[in-house]
Amino acid sequence: METALWIWVVVGIVVVVLIVLFLVTGQRRKAMQQKRDESHREKAAEIRRKAENIELDARENEAKATRARADAEQAEVEAARLKQEAEQRAADAGSLREDMAKQSQKADAVDPDKNPDRDVRTGRGDRSGPEAGADEGMRTDKGMRTDGDPHGDRDARTDRDNPRSAV
Repeated sequence: METALWIWVVVGIVVVVLIVLFLVTGQRRKAMQQKRDESHREKAAEIRRKAENIELDARENEAKATRARADAEQAEVEAARLKQEAEQRAADAGSLREDMAKQSQKADAVDPDKNPDRDVRTGRGDRSGPEAGADEGMRTDKGMRTDGDPHGDRDARTDRDNPRSAV
């Protein structure tokens, strides 16, 4: 019986050692799992921070795009207003040019130096000379215009920006 007792003692010691080893490795395995879980949590938190930063950048870019769109619309409104103002000023300038031309014609009609054939008493010009029948701008028999414009295009030349005004 002695051998059987020794066998049971050895088997008991082996079982106790195995239980101790199992408990020690279980705790170690648990500690390793906790470390892995903590590492994964930190990695997930870092990914979330990056995602938040990307979202903030996206919002900022959207806000900038909205501001740029609003600025562009404001610039379009300002351009339309300036165009309208320029058209009004061009119309006013054309009107002033027409008034100036009329005033100049009136001044020429009254000025004795401009019209030397004019009778001072009656205010009428004496047109008994060779050009009495020729109207201003009419061509002579040599093809030359009487107003000094050989091509006859004096009225055809106009300012490109303001077609109403003659150069």
